[in-house]
Amino acid sequence: MSNIYFYKFIVNNQVFYKSQYTYALVNLKPLVPGHVLIVPLRTSVYNLADLTIHESIDYMNTLQLIHRFIKHVYKADSLNIAIQDGPESGQSIPHLHTHIIPRYKLDGYGDGIYSKLEQKDLLGEWSARRDSFMSSGGFSPVDDDQRVARTLDVMAKEALWLKDELARYTSSST
Repeated sequence: MSNIYFYKFIVNNQVFYKSQYTYALVNLKPLVPGHVLIVPLRTSVYNLADLTIHESIDYMNTLQLIHRFIKHVYKADSLNIAIQDGPESGQSIPHLHTHIIPRYKLDGYGDGIYSKLEQKDLLGEWSARRDSFMSSGGFSPVDDDQRVARTLDVMAKEALWLKDELARYTSSST
């Protein structure tokens, strides 16, 4: 097997899915559990517009497959899908990659929220959180040095787990 590169870094053990032109790997510094990346195999692809038509189709097919899979395996309510296309947009590695980030309802109550309404002042809590957020200036970027890098062993174990789960997922959905 030939090496798989994310820019100039060999990431073979972090990869849990590979297609003809694209792969998916676990993140060195995930924002949340299940935060993964979709990356083209060709390392000279810096921006989305650099993909060939065949790479674009494969990239989107991979993105959709991993989107459904991550939502399923992490039981996410929603996902953020993000591309930082160029250094001015925050792209830190000069190799196209798409972030898939699982997201959840804030309270986790589902329909049980109605019984909680009688027990808590949710509107008051929401207003306080909103006011705090607005007074702090809104979203503030998290410095990369504040996110903790995981070990190669931890990432390899997660990649193996995801590879196994993806095999189960794809065999059960066909």
